[in-house]
Amino acid sequence: MTQPSVILATASYDHTIRFWEAKSGRCYRTIQYPDSQVNRLEINPDKRFLAAAGNPHIRLFDVNSNSAQPVRSYDSHTNNVMAVGFQCDGNWMYSGSEDGTVRIWDLRAPGCQREYESRAAVNTVVLHPNQTELISGDQNGNIRVWDLTANSCSCELVPEVDTAVRSLTVMWDGSLVVAANNRGTCYVWRLLRGTQTMTNFEPLHKLQAHDGYILKCLLSPEFCEPHRYLATASSDHTVKIWNVDGFTLEKTLIGHQRWVWDCVFSVDGAYLITASSDTTARLWSVSTGEDIRVYQGHHKATVCCALHDGAEPSSS
Repeated sequence: MTQPSVILATASYDHTIRFWEAKSGRCYRTIQYPDSQVNRLEINPDKRFLAAAGNPHIRLFDVNSNSAQPVRSYDSHTNNVMAVGFQCDGNWMYSGSEDGTVRIWDLRAPGCQREYESRAAVNTVVLHPNQTELISGDQNGNIRVWDLTANSCSCELVPEVDTAVRSLTVMWDGSLVVAANNRGTCYVWRLLRGTQTMTNFEPLHKLQAHDGYILKCLLSPEFCEPHRYLATASSDHTVKIWNVDGFTLEKTLIGHQRWVWDCVFSVDGAYLITASSDTTARLWSVSTGEDIRVYQGHHKATVCCALHDGAEPSSS
């Protein structure tokens, strides 16, 4: 079996998206993005497309082409798009925006198929592994579960009033959800399945992870088992790796000179890619806490990164 290709991309306030050879650190493709900054990048499951969330649109680029033009543009949002992601089969995409809405886009049809009102600027959206619930976090501190089957909000909670939820992450098996906020705090809940389809949140832990903002929190993927980690990227220039068993600090990743905006685990959880205002992205060994590679080429803050180094889903 051929080794699956590694797709690594970053975006910066310099209005470019760059693709990198993960091992060598060489940038092999640059896309100019003059319309706005890019807030978030995501690669679709079969590695064909890169979604770039801007202001106020989402653009889809062909990963395997050299074209600077997007394949498609999604334009219904009216403000910064802060979150974007794909359903596991790649049939639809979801997004969250500072316009206060969460939207669903069928990639096989034009336009936006569904819209949910959060009533405050949405900073983060994640898809539950059951593929039937979206969880959003907003600037007013609200976390909402959107039941896609019932087409309604099934659950609402506010961990800290008027403290913006910056980032949400769900464990690959659906057992935990973590919310990180502007005060450097992570709230951890167990997810219990009720008799209805609604997901119930049972408070498990409150972690004071950083003194500054947490800009991204991320739980490790399935193939990292039996290890379970939580990564928190912060305005304090560090990323911390926590052991989910007891939420003890495993490693502090020190090397970035400014805010760390984004991070993404490799498919086996052995490596972490980070993006920082110091203009660089870095590749870290999770076990040693050392940085292995620095990706240099952006001229301004690097604010998001995307990595897909796993196998493509088998076509059914």
